[in-house]
Amino acid sequence: MRKQKGFSLIELLIVVAIILIIAAIAVPNLLRAKMAANESSAVGAIRTINTAEISYSSAYPSVGYAASLAQLGGVTPCTPSPATGCLIDSILSGGVKAGYNFSAIGTGGPPNSQYYATAVPVTAGQTGNRSFCSFEDATIRVDPTGGAIPSEAACQALQPLP
Repeated sequence: MRKQKGFSLIELLIVVAIILIIAAIAVPNLLRAKMAANESSAVGAIRTINTAEISYSSAYPSVGYAASLAQLGGVTPCTPSPATGCLIDSILSGGVKAGYNFSAIGTGGPPNSQYYATAVPVTAGQTGNRSFCSFEDATIRVDPTGGAIPSEAACQALQPLP
């Protein structure tokens, strides 16, 4: 009788079981890391929007702050104007980036003397756990529930990001 080469079915099942156990441990950590990366990206995007709003109001004083996120961006090749400030990339000016919905609203005008920007997870608990916002003082504030931030007053009531 010849000795068979290869692995037995039991050995293969044990290897598959070990791989599944390792995957079950690794996947939740990977998802948490992805949410943390999305939140970090959202904070960076809010900082970018703050800088763009200040630059926009300096470049177009008769308009003030941009009335919408779309006015801060523009399609490449972009020509700066009050309708397309060319200050942020077209993905961010589209309103959705890295698992977050973004908005920037200029009010109090004309010229717009106020604005507030928000970053809310597309799916709270999956793409991010917290919402972020900012207004003219450029301090980023955080809502730990991940809910929508409907107004500048609601943003002002939140705690600053530590």
